[in-house]
Amino acid sequence: MARKKRILTATMADGWVKTIGPTNAPFTHFWRIVAQLQNGKTEVFWGHAASLKEATGKKAATQEAARQRGWTAFSFEVVALEEG
Repeated sequence: MARKKRILTATMADGWVKTIGPTNAPFTHFWRIVAQLQNGKTEVFWGHAASLKEATGKKAATQEAARQRGWTAFSFEVVALEEG
């Protein structure tokens, strides 16, 4: 039997809300990178993962991306997705 499609919601610490779905993918966590660029602008990258380990594993890649792209600073956040 096929998985039921779900609507998933991520609420970040700053109150920003992202809705994902409908999906039947086994996502459990949402990650977001807010990068400060050298010109003073901000870029946001985000994604979802099937486990906390997978989501937090993105942090190492983020540190490398910051060096390669010349970000002056970045914040990396992970939150659990809620089904709703």
